Amino acid sequence: MSKSLTADDLLPLVACLTPQERIRLLRLLSAGAGAHERDIYRAFPPAREEFSSDEEPLSWDAEGWEDAG
Repeated sequence: MSKSLTADDLLPLVACLTPQERIRLLRLLSAGAGAHERDIYRAFPPAREEFSSDEEPLSWDAEGWEDAG
């Protein structure tokens, strides 16, 4: 039986890829991702704090513009 690879196993291999090979890898990964994303989100749903904020959503945009001309 073959051993499953982890992200730590793959990182050195990805680091050795040329920019063109990295683009190809990203395209291959994204092409197959759509079919499996639903299953991934069911297994690992986003945490509540991942998308929530205590601040008003646009308040950070308004900060620091008082002195702008």
